[in-house]
Amino acid sequence: MIGLIQRVARAQVSTGGRTLGAIGPGTLALIGVRRGDDRAAADRLLERLLTYRIFPDAAGRMNLALREAGGGLLLVPQFTLAADTRKGTRAGFSAAAAPEEARELYAHLVREAEARHTPVASGAFGADMQVELVNDGPVTFWLES
Repeated sequence: MIGLIQRVARAQVSTGGRTLGAIGPGTLALIGVRRGDDRAAADRLLERLLTYRIFPDAAGRMNLALREAGGGLLLVPQFTLAADTRKGTRAGFSAAAAPEEARELYAHLVREAEARHTPVASGAFGADMQVELVNDGPVTFWLES
């Protein structure tokens, strides 16, 4: 699984003019699911999302994780992260998980996140969504499990 994470001052995801989820300071994580990913991969990615040190400590160094900083977590499914872009001018999606498999793993990730952290907000799998964010830093990392 892939998590493109951004430290944000605030973020929200909406569809059809309706807000699905919003957070204040915290982490926005765009989630991609690849063929072969399983619950163990989702659990490992979640552990990394919660413990990756991207927030400043008292000295201003990126030394605090989301758990320690006490921020929100906004999860947004984004199948295009699993694209193969190595050649040509059009992305290939053969590495992406099948939609039903990806939906189940994303739902598992959200359930586990809600059980382990608060607050957690989420986008809608398969929906045409609009994501708004104020990237803090900017700080952006690509995580894989």
